[in-house]
Amino acid sequence: MRTTLLKRLGRPTPSDVSSGLVTGLFSIPEGMAYASIGGFNPVTGIYAGVWPTVAGSLFARTVLMVTTLTSAIALTAHSVLEDAKLDPTKAGNVAALTLMVGAVMLLFGLLRLGVVLSFVSNAVMTGFSTGIAVQIITGVLDDATGYKPPEHNKLADLGDWIGHFGSWQTAPTLVALATVCVYLAAHRVKRLEPVALLVALVVVTVAVGVLGTGVKLAKDIGTIPGALPPVSLPDWSAMPHLWGGALSVALVALAQAAGIGASVPNPDGSRSDMNADFRAQGLANLGGGFTSALPAGGSLSRTGVAVSAGAKTRWAGIFAGLWLALIVLLFGSLAGRIPMPVIGGLILVIGIELIAGRRQDILLVLRTSRLSALAMVVTFLATTQLPLQQAIIIGAVLSLLLYCVQAARQSRLVALTPAGDGDWTVGPVPPRLPSDQVTVLYYGGVNLFAELPRIDAQRPDPHGSERAVVVLAVRGAPDVPSSAVLKLLGRYADEHRACGGRLIVAGAGEATARLLEQTGVSARLGEGGVVRSTPRLMEAVEQAVAEGHRWIAEQQAGRPAPEQQS
Repeated sequence: MRTTLLKRLGRPTPSDVSSGLVTGLFSIPEGMAYASIGGFNPVTGIYAGVWPTVAGSLFARTVLMVTTLTSAIALTAHSVLEDAKLDPTKAGNVAALTLMVGAVMLLFGLLRLGVVLSFVSNAVMTGFSTGIAVQIITGVLDDATGYKPPEHNKLADLGDWIGHFGSWQTAPTLVALATVCVYLAAHRVKRLEPVALLVALVVVTVAVGVLGTGVKLAKDIGTIPGALPPVSLPDWSAMPHLWGGALSVALVALAQAAGIGASVPNPDGSRSDMNADFRAQGLANLGGGFTSALPAGGSLSRTGVAVSAGAKTRWAGIFAGLWLALIVLLFGSLAGRIPMPVIGGLILVIGIELIAGRRQDILLVLRTSRLSALAMVVTFLATTQLPLQQAIIIGAVLSLLLYCVQAARQSRLVALTPAGDGDWTVGPVPPRLPSDQVTVLYYGGVNLFAELPRIDAQRPDPHGSERAVVVLAVRGAPDVPSSAVLKLLGRYADEHRACGGRLIVAGAGEATARLLEQTGVSARLGEGGVVRSTPRLMEAVEQAVAEGHRWIAEQQAGRPAPEQQS
């Protein structure tokens, strides 16, 4: 175990140390800001960048992924606690939620449910991420300008804030504006680009301290102790009220982290493992629950900071957590002097950049299909109008509906005709089955019940034909058909037999063949009615065609003469 861990860790590089320092410093303003917009003590956002970050980097298979608090996690966690009528400022409630989120993540990883997130469509994630960005912006309007819109939906809050421009307070507005300007200036300098947020934080904080503008400071919200994250114990009585909410927070965190592996490939060329990342984030939150941290997950923004600052191995994330702990231990009191309008200005920048970064995705979805565009818009509106855990459920349901509709639309039947020398040509399905012939149909689909009306409408009519054989090639379909598909095959077999014809299923896998036998469909197809797949691509179809010709010849041989029929 120890040897495996050491092998996984490897040796840190100097750039890992410096990258960890930059990421750790950056975690102070961003962690505080994200905790603030979620209505939590800002310190809990800092603590989410200590032990969770170290543990996540130790065990994740996505080497450079930084596990910490994100804006979406903070907002969802607050929404969950608020919906459960639990105080988000109470440490026991936060610890209970963080532990439960960790347990859900760990369970997802152990059950290898990473594939579940592949069903969350890009359209839904685009709408959700854009809605989260709007939530981020509206969450800091008070800190940035001193004007807090009345509690409506987030779009109405944004409109009210713009409409009351004259009610903005001068001092916080100027400090937030100065923060944005310093950030933009630093961002234009290539060497300062990775740490532009940090530069803006330090420069404007020092300027406010010298000028004494009298704006609200971070220490006015919560004291930042010069100590390591304290041990926190969960409120066990709160847990029964948080099961559904913990699942929502976990899904948000895991969905955000799922794309990091593709965006930030491992420097050593090894493959990421989503299930291993789930387990790593679960362990990170189980530790974070006892160290006063908010729930954490893979952070694309913090990972981007680490990579831009030169991260080479997983040691960069480990050092990020260690540096942050050291900074809080030695200079925690200084962090309390950060002006809240500075944090508000930085979060405005982050929110606007999130929306700008999604611009291409939004345009892509709008150009793809009306259904995808509708799913994106509905998810966006749900995210800005409803509690986030409800928006997540709506998004998940929409994703599944999109999948079912797209899968049903892609299902089809095509006719295959032998072209000689083992080649086959693809053509349209005939409207009626020709008598005394074998018609080969290829089924392309996923064995989904929603496909059946479409497939039923495409198949040729067997009525009026004599001794017509249909070979249905199913090699490309999943090996475990749904019960609706099995029922349909049985009905087709009965209908073809009643019309004096026959149905043969070709290319069935082991599981499909076993199910056909167990459910009695094989008996209804008759002897030789199921031809199993073989290693050679079209061999099963050729065998089924030969069986069909043999059956037709047998039927013709036993047919009475025309004069006898009369």
